[in-house]
Amino acid sequence: MTDFVHLHLHTHYSLLDGACRIEDLFDRAERLGQKSIAITDHGVMYGVQEFYKTAKKRGIKPIIGCEMYVAARSRLDKNHLFDSERYHLILLCKNETGYNNLIKLVSLSWTEGFYTKPRIDRELLEKYNEGLICLSGCMFGEVQKHALNGNIEAAVTTAQWYNKVFGDGNYFLELQNHETAEDETILRGLRAVHERTGIPYVATNDVHYLLKEDAQVQKVLICIATNKTVDENTGLDFQSDSLYLKSADEMKDIFGDWEGATENTVRIADMCELEFEYGITKLPDFHLDEDVPHHDYMKKLCYEGLSKIFRSCVPEAYIRRLEYELDVIEKMGFTDYFLIVADFIGYAVKNDIPVGPGRGSAAGSLAAFCMGITGIDPIEHGLLFERFLNPERISMPDIDIDFCYERRGEVIEYVINKYGEDRVAQIVTFGTMAARAAIRDVARALGYPYSLSDTIAKLIPRELNISISSALDKSEDLRNLYNSDERVKRVVDTAKKVEGMPRHASTHAAGVVITKNAVSDYVPLAKNDDAVVTQYTMTEIEELGLLKMDFLGLRTLTVINDAEKLIKRHSHDFSVKNIPLDCSLVYTELQKGNTLGVFQCESSGMTNLIVNLKPERFEDVAAAIALYRPGPMFFIDSYLANKKNPSLIKYRTPQLKDILDETSGCMVYQEQVMQTFRTLAGYSFGRADVVRRAMSKKKHDVMEHERDIFINGLFDKDGNIIVEGAVNRGIDAKTANAIFSDMVSFASYGFNKSHTAAYGLIAYTTAYLKVKYPKEFMAALLTSILDDSGKISLYIQECLRMGIKVLAPHVNSSSYGFTVEGSDIRFGLLAIRNLGKNFISKIIVKREGAPFSSFYDFCKRLYGEDFNRRAAESIIKSGALDNLGYNRREMLQSLALILDQLETEKKKNLEGQMSFANINEEAEQPEFFLNKLPEIPRAELLSFEKEATGLYISGHPLEEYRQLAKKLNCTNIAQIIKEDENFSDNIYLDEYAVVLGILTKMKKKITKKDEIMAFADFEDATGACELIIFPQVLTKYAFLLNEGSILCLTVKISKKNDGETKLIPQNVTAVSDLINLNLTQKDISTKKDARSRTRKNGLYLRLNASDGEPERKIKNLLSIFEGRTPVYLYRESSKEYTFLGADLLVSLNDPLLNELKRMLGETNVIVWS
Repeated sequence: MTDFVHLHLHTHYSLLDGACRIEDLFDRAERLGQKSIAITDHGVMYGVQEFYKTAKKRGIKPIIGCEMYVAARSRLDKNHLFDSERYHLILLCKNETGYNNLIKLVSLSWTEGFYTKPRIDRELLEKYNEGLICLSGCMFGEVQKHALNGNIEAAVTTAQWYNKVFGDGNYFLELQNHETAEDETILRGLRAVHERTGIPYVATNDVHYLLKEDAQVQKVLICIATNKTVDENTGLDFQSDSLYLKSADEMKDIFGDWEGATENTVRIADMCELEFEYGITKLPDFHLDEDVPHHDYMKKLCYEGLSKIFRSCVPEAYIRRLEYELDVIEKMGFTDYFLIVADFIGYAVKNDIPVGPGRGSAAGSLAAFCMGITGIDPIEHGLLFERFLNPERISMPDIDIDFCYERRGEVIEYVINKYGEDRVAQIVTFGTMAARAAIRDVARALGYPYSLSDTIAKLIPRELNISISSALDKSEDLRNLYNSDERVKRVVDTAKKVEGMPRHASTHAAGVVITKNAVSDYVPLAKNDDAVVTQYTMTEIEELGLLKMDFLGLRTLTVINDAEKLIKRHSHDFSVKNIPLDCSLVYTELQKGNTLGVFQCESSGMTNLIVNLKPERFEDVAAAIALYRPGPMFFIDSYLANKKNPSLIKYRTPQLKDILDETSGCMVYQEQVMQTFRTLAGYSFGRADVVRRAMSKKKHDVMEHERDIFINGLFDKDGNIIVEGAVNRGIDAKTANAIFSDMVSFASYGFNKSHTAAYGLIAYTTAYLKVKYPKEFMAALLTSILDDSGKISLYIQECLRMGIKVLAPHVNSSSYGFTVEGSDIRFGLLAIRNLGKNFISKIIVKREGAPFSSFYDFCKRLYGEDFNRRAAESIIKSGALDNLGYNRREMLQSLALILDQLETEKKKNLEGQMSFANINEEAEQPEFFLNKLPEIPRAELLSFEKEATGLYISGHPLEEYRQLAKKLNCTNIAQIIKEDENFSDNIYLDEYAVVLGILTKMKKKITKKDEIMAFADFEDATGACELIIFPQVLTKYAFLLNEGSILCLTVKISKKNDGETKLIPQNVTAVSDLINLNLTQKDISTKKDARSRTRKNGLYLRLNASDGEPERKIKNLLSIFEGRTPVYLYRESSKEYTFLGADLLVSLNDPLLNELKRMLGETNVIVWS
């Protein structure tokens, strides 16, 4: 077999260009017998770590590189006319020095040189070339471009410059032949360059996919990237299907006559010796003003914190636990880690930035609690330090912190200022093509209509992380469609090949890396918008030993903090840190299901769980949060049964009672697994955690080895006990084996108790505030979601249920957000559109001297820099200027006149044309009087409120239709869009519902078939949702589908893979028609003697049969003939007429009438018109 190494290869991290999955790449490389292979993605090193680790695991030598873009001039030049051209260049790392230089080059190409692509230039290459091998690139390389243009002199000069920079033996002329017309010309030119310079050749293939037949897949990726179809010109087509991973023999056949071309690939591979170092911690320096050892300083902080917690005598158990933790932290080398975290949390606390009580396993550390890093006592709640930091498994601690979502950025800014801007970066994350997304993307790229992709995507079962292959196994409908429709087969087969590939790079919502030196000394950087990010993921950053922190923004912390501030206005000593965890009123309200606004407890499924669980203590709330997840949900029934009837609880051995008693005999927490190992078999907590992790990752060899140890124990060669074993502790082997099996089946689903306790505390805190301080809590909650009109409507309804009025905004009363006003809540001015904070501040300042007495007084006192007509109109329309002497029509119509007068006065003042006498005269001018006009009609007033605030404030246009909606059995939109995997009561995805609401906004679009469809917003009193109106329905009901129309719709419920719910109308009826129909129904049933006068247009049917079968057949028939004519059914048994509903309006025609007459008889079918 011929030796050859591929040195030019694009993995799927050449986003939407490369089609080589890394695992599949090494499968293919193994089959081809290739011993080494390179990664050279376009301008990025996203895939380097995954590539390297996979190669090492497979026994193939990895070569780390990148295909760089080189600016035609300077990387700093960014002029479209001169700098749109760039050259390609391959750089490969010989050693660690080369790697360090490569990551510098890649980083600078993004942070300094980015102009449509990340670019370097000659200046950077002259500075960062040591340890690198350079190949001249593909047909877009600088030398190749000159050769293609026939400019051999320029090609020679360019090659000589690169050879001089990288040194003899480190620069190669790259040969490629993909059988294009350009290749032949370039190869002739490169031969001429070689003959004149002696620079050696190297053969490569520009690998973008693994097999020749995958060329089409790569084309689909390009189409997804460019939003084109395969039948359109993307401008990026290779015009070749030979960019696959060729065998050594294939490459030898192509380049065997080129001296050393294939042999040099092996020579280059032998020159490359780069090894990554994992697991070695590289913490940044933490500077102390005091000249003391860092660990002594940490110990001092811990004991100071412990003294504040207990104030007097500290229990011995706490001192023992703290000393143990401090010893472990010092031995593992993580003292500075704790000091760094405590420092920026300390900054947040000092600056009144709300910080969460902890998340993840960090809440299990007493040292963290004492230093203020967490806010929950781990001993009181039975939390384990080893779940957080395991002395028997050396790995970086992981402390993730929740901050107020509005001020999280301030903490990150503090860290940047403290450690240096070049030493702090955010972290990349990748959006991948999940099953449904892949189907939709591929179908669009192949040129198929949306309806086809939508049909296929919706047949994929809604399971977390389901694959297309799994979907084919599980969905018979999908399988049948796949086997019967060639288009579907093509879409599905292609989608399977791109499924799971990264689609785009973005910035991790919370991850930040902090380094000792510049971040680009350790990892390559990129830019996502304006954010500088690492090109390695969070997991890879941790594996390289760098300090990664999660700075998370949690809206609920802001709500709690705002509520606390409102409470302190009347209860100065109040602090959420001091609330009792045994308030019976809190548990009573939770048992009733009043969970709206309670952290992590709002969804209908969680509410149902809490109602059934009937929490009576804090541990029950925490358990509910742990149980309500996809994995442990199957424990819920047994948990609830055991809690309700403790006699049902059975323990395999009495030793389990103390461990499982708090969770009603069910294993819920990971810590319970660790306690079981320790109590029953004598494991250390550290070893127990190692086994727990092996169980959760289903490492069967480790589990079976540990099963024997758990049962029989473990001894060293001298017979000393390492693990005592369950049998040696009095538990029979059969029982011990069964318990071990229970833990194995549970471990994958177990939840971290430390995290549950911390988040349970937040949940309880919100529930407590809602019960004890409802006005303050609901005001803070409403302020937190000012940008979500749907949720504001929902929470206002909750306020009304609680007996709290929500008052309209007013310039004399409202603050920025929602505030407490007596026994009510007042709307905040920030809810009004077109008002900036500066303008609101001026309103508040101006009224402090005296409230605004009239509309004119308001305009005159605020007229100036921030005052403008749009802002004034929004205030009027919102109702915030009501009760100042004039109605809204009067104010709107006089606004222009008032502003003109104020502007004239302002100019006179500026021009100095007014004497002191004039000024005094002006000061004594009477109030500006407005013409008296009738108020705007109520419907328009409400529309103006909606326009100004996104909400209906003084009422709702649908109030008068509430009873009608109830009679028609309409579904609330809030029910449909509720974010919960159970969706809502009796509503399922892709099922149908009837909704009654108002069409608020509509946008039409031309489809590829040159038809018109529309997207519209539709809302009722509970929420809003988007409608997708397909051409057929839009054409049929165009006369009804207008903005402002109040309609009754039969809709299909659709939920995309991004979680957003859409409604697809099937039938549309004007509510005005339904009102008439409803009145007719009433009249018919109560005034039989006036039928001839009250009967409205419609189809009337008389049914003699008493059973339901004929009625079912009639309805089936009616459903075929969709239209606008209402249908009434007269039942002889009850002697009453029934309107069959909005979803059975029909189109009258002879076939329908003839069939009805055949079924019911001629005299039992009447059309009234």
